[in-house]
This record gives sequence, C-alpha cells and structure tokens, in this order.
Amino acid sequence: INWLIFYFLFSGLIGCSWAMVFAAGGFKVKLYDIAQQQLTRALENIRKQMKDMEKSGFLKGALSADQQLALISVCTDLKAAVEGATFIQECTPENLEVKKKIFSQLDLIVGDNVILSSSTSCLLPSKLFTGLKHVKQCIVSHPVNPPYFVPLVEIVPHPETDPSTTERTYALMKKIGQSPVKLNREIEGFVLNRLQYAVISEAWRLVAEGVISPTDLDLVMSDGLGMRYAFIGPLETMHLNAEGISNYCERYAEGMRLVLNTFGPVPEFSGETVQKVNQALSEKIPVVPKALDARRKWRDECLSGLSKLKTQMKSD
Repeated sequence: INWLIFYFLFSGLIGCSWAMVFAAGGFKVKLYDIAQQQLTRALENIRKQMKDMEKSGFLKGALSADQQLALISVCTDLKAAVEGATFIQECTPENLEVKKKIFSQLDLIVGDNVILSSSTSCLLPSKLFTGLKHVKQCIVSHPVNPPYFVPLVEIVPHPETDPSTTERTYALMKKIGQSPVKLNREIEGFVLNRLQYAVISEAWRLVAEGVISPTDLDLVMSDGLGMRYAFIGPLETMHLNAEGISNYCERYAEGMRLVLNTFGPVPEFSGETVQKVNQALSEKIPVVPKALDARRKWRDECLSGLSKLKTQMKSD
C-alpha cells in the first residue's frame, strides 16, 4: 500500500462506490463526514455489498471482502482526515456553493503534493477551483454511476492544473482498474454527458412526436446500439461499418446530414411527454423504493457480469 486515499463522503452512493473501488485496489481509504451516523450507515452498506459480491463471485480485486473492509476507516474531523493523504476525492451533492466551501477549507490545510479531486458530473473546474492557492493540484475525476461496476472516469483539468496532477490521477485510476480518459480542456457536460444528452434529446423527440413508444425506444438502445457500444464506440463503429472512416464518410455523409437536419429543437422535458414516458416506465418499474432498488440491483448485476465478460475477452 503506497498511497493513502481519503474520501469526502456525506454517505452518498458515489462516495461508497468510490471507497469500494479504492479498497479493491489495495489502498487505504478514509471516509469523512460531519455526522458519525452517516459514516456508520455507509460502512454497513459497504460491508453488505462487499459480502454479497464475494458470495456471488463479483467482488473486485485480489483481496477478500474482510481484507478490503479493513482498509476503510472513518473520521468526522477534517484536519485529522486529511493527515497523510495524497489523494482526496470529494463526493458531496451537486451544489456549487457546497463544493466551493469544501475545497476552500481543504485549500487551507493540505500540503503541496495532495491531489484535490471532485466527482462532479457537470460543474466546470474553472467554477470549482479558481482562486485556490493549490489550484495546480485540483482536477475533476468524474465517474459513471455506479463507479464500482462502470469503470470510465473523465479526468478534466482546470486551466491552471499542473500536467503532473493529470498524469498522477490518470495513473492512479488505471492502477485501481478504472478506465480513465483525459479531456484536453473543460467543456460544459464534459464528454459522457454531452453524448448522453444528445441521445436523450433525440429519444425524447421521437417519443413526443409519436414515432415510437417509450418501451420500444429503450429496446432500440438495449438490444441495438447498446450491444455494439458495450465494446466499441461510435467512431470505431463507423470504421468497421465500411472500409474505414474515410470510406464511411464518402458513403454516408450526405445521408447523415439529411437526417441530422431534421432533428428538432432541444426539448423542454415537460408536459405531456413526461406523463407518457412516466406511465410507460412506471408500468415496467413502479416508482416505489422496493421496485426501484430491485431494478438497480439487477442493473448492477448485469453490469458486473458484462464487466467480467469484457475483461475475459480482452485477456483472450
């Protein structure tokens, strides 16, 4: 164990999942929260998840569940929590003022070698870190929910982030088994959400215009595009669907432009379409905690199985 990893938690799902990812990698993790009961609850949730995954064969890492749990400790004192830490991952709610307050507090007590990283999914580094004296050590490490089962991490620098901060964060994410990608500069929504929102936007328009039902729309992705995209991205898909990218563009550029020019404006995500989509999805998954939690558990089991398959296929 050559790094000490420290986490902001506030008992959130992302914080717990991050803690499990780092413990699976063999690193010491310290969870911080202002409320002891939140930390107690978080540890209970982590223990249960690890034990369940160990039984089902889905536990990540070379260590047993008990060995991983032994690497995780908790703390309600901020100064004590950061002592000896080399990497700090903030996992508080998506609120700019809350996050800025936390990073301003950390800025006063950390040394010059600690990486200050945020899990934010949409707040730009320039809004989070500008003005901090340790701004060169600040970076966004945006995971995909849930990070334990979906390995992608978007690494997004502040304009003043030192390149070594980016490289150290990238290396650390690789070391714990995640799949980091580097953004060369910040952009609204980063990359994952820009792609996701583009898909959601057109999906919403197609349902709103009565072209397809909400249930069938989801099937187009899960049993169509999603099967390819689980292994290759849209650019490689283009490359393989013709004799390379250049040939694809020669063949299909005109048709793509024709279709893209028919796309409508950005939806409001309100009104009748919300009711229509809600009704369809609620029939499939009732909006009650028990049903939603059961479906999330099923989703995570599917993602875990897919992750194992992908790892196996890469090794073959």
